[in-house]
Amino acid sequence: MIEAFTADQVRAAEAPLLAVERGFAGGLMHRAATALALAAVQELRTLRARRPVRPLRAGRPRGQDGTGSGTVVGATVVGLVGPGNNGGDTLHALALLAARGVGVTAVLTSASVHEAGLAAVRAAGGRLLTLDPGAPGDRTWAGEALAQAFAADVVLDGLLGIGGRGGLRGAAAELVGGLDELCRDVDPQGQGPGTDAGRPRVIAVDVPSGIGVEDGGLPGPVLRADRTVCFGAVKAGLLLPPATALVGRLEVVDLGLEPVLADQVSRGPVQRLEVGDVRRLWPVPRGSDHKYSRGVVGVVAGTSAYPGAAVLTVAGAQGAGCGMVRHVGPEAVTTAVVAAHPEVVASSTAEVHVQAWVLGPGLSAEDEQSGRARVALAQALVQRLPVVVDAGGLSLLPEQLDPLVVLTPHAGELAALLVARGVAVAREQVEAEPVRWAAEVHRRTGATVLLKGATTVVVGASGVLSQAEAPAWLATAGAGDVLAGTLGALLAGRAADLVDEPALVARCAAAAALVHGRAAERASGGGPVTAGAVAEALPATVAAVLGGR
Repeated sequence: MIEAFTADQVRAAEAPLLAVERGFAGGLMHRAATALALAAVQELRTLRARRPVRPLRAGRPRGQDGTGSGTVVGATVVGLVGPGNNGGDTLHALALLAARGVGVTAVLTSASVHEAGLAAVRAAGGRLLTLDPGAPGDRTWAGEALAQAFAADVVLDGLLGIGGRGGLRGAAAELVGGLDELCRDVDPQGQGPGTDAGRPRVIAVDVPSGIGVEDGGLPGPVLRADRTVCFGAVKAGLLLPPATALVGRLEVVDLGLEPVLADQVSRGPVQRLEVGDVRRLWPVPRGSDHKYSRGVVGVVAGTSAYPGAAVLTVAGAQGAGCGMVRHVGPEAVTTAVVAAHPEVVASSTAEVHVQAWVLGPGLSAEDEQSGRARVALAQALVQRLPVVVDAGGLSLLPEQLDPLVVLTPHAGELAALLVARGVAVAREQVEAEPVRWAAEVHRRTGATVLLKGATTVVVGASGVLSQAEAPAWLATAGAGDVLAGTLGALLAGRAADLVDEPALVARCAAAAALVHGRAAERASGGGPVTAGAVAEALPATVAAVLGGR
């Protein structure tokens, strides 16, 4: 599991280590700068190996073999340097790179500069440019600094760290906004390392400058990173949308904070499950199990207008490994479901025995299916059964629910849920602050909330979880129905445990999101995918997860 921490928690963990440092050598900044420089070297070698015949820019020698294959000599790195320790890390990394023959330039955006880092760059022969008249170095203007950065092989973004609040301002905001726009123009998909998009590779120093370090917000311009080199511990904002989409490949440099954090903090406020966590959560049948003990999922989904929603929800439940699915609905929908899935047991009434319910895909408030969904939900609340409520079922909720109920809205549906409860919020606001508004629904209803998106956020009794396995191709009709069925199967298989430990519900929701996203990746193969193909990929995906892959 990846645990992410607040800025205050990280500072408190750093304090005892900083107190015993004796100078730069071997200290936290030395270790951070060394790791940052190594990351830049890796990017440069990869980039140059992929560009063996790239024309030289003026004044840039190639390696001794004249091909540039893998060498860093003569490459260029520009560091965007702000005040504070992130600026110091960047300056020291530039000095280390200069010692390896890299041409380095530091662009200073503040008169407050890390003095030791500044001295290191000067001693290494690096170039200093400044956008602040009070800072040392050659005075420049934003356009020239932008041109320098865009022409570089690698850019180190060290403008703001965990102490930054409210986003970038002034010259730094202008520089970052312009550079990000240029990079997007030549690489609109932001595909990062491994492409040859004709733009610099961007390495964020600890965090992409300007993100909300605690909440993942984007209060101003942020430079999309190909790689974020995070020091000591993951910061909460790196795992939370919308900022997590700008982080790129995330790597954590061990600075010895983990044991200190373990002593000081029970756990981080944001978590992300990994394959090992899901493997321990996923119900696996024993030799003595039968179809009922493996978990029976009840599905109230689909109408005569949208029978496919029921077909896909059932496909998700079966593909995830439940023992049996009971579909409850009218004959027209049942016919479609059984034709696609002859294993399904059909019923016209919700008075059936199940271990978990999935309610809502394809429903509308006026349809007869909504009555069945209301009955099933009322029974589940009395019997304390886990329930997944999706799509049309979200308009049928009572005011107060239970943590065993998982709501699975997208941003628009979550906004509608809040508006119905007297909270004036629009879809755009939910997309800008997804954790805040998902937590608001959790607080008002008592339910566990899985907010679907490019990064899925789960808020429940165990706190906040964030999963980002799904490819962008998964934004397709019916994908949410498959996810609802997948989660229903997992909850049914763990139903007995969830009653005694409702905090597990949120982790099961996150686990289902991980498996669903990986199934989409498997089915997509890097291209378009349909919801049906995602469902078909679930068994192999579950097998891979259970095998630790």
